[in-house]
Amino acid sequence: MGNCHSCGQAIETGEKVRRTDECPQCGRDLHCCRNCRHFDPALHNQCREVVAEWVSDKERANFCDYFDFAASAGTAPSGAKSPEELAREKFKKLFKS
Repeated sequence: MGNCHSCGQAIETGEKVRRTDECPQCGRDLHCCRNCRHFDPALHNQCREVVAEWVSDKERANFCDYFDFAASAGTAPSGAKSPEELAREKFKKLFKS
């Protein structure tokens, strides 16, 4: 069992999460980096699996063979901003006059 990275909805994962699976509450992709146990935003590639290919959009479905649904992914409440969104906002504030 894990949680959706976007809304925090508890997800039953009795079998392997397929690429086309979506969260029943918010409709976001479940087979994405943000829901993977290997996802780590502190790392250069944001992935603990060193041989995994680069995925540019961490919130969209992908074909990664190393995907493993995290038991505690997505504990943020609905409407919470991703680290990427927060970084973009901070970057935009640097150039406002």
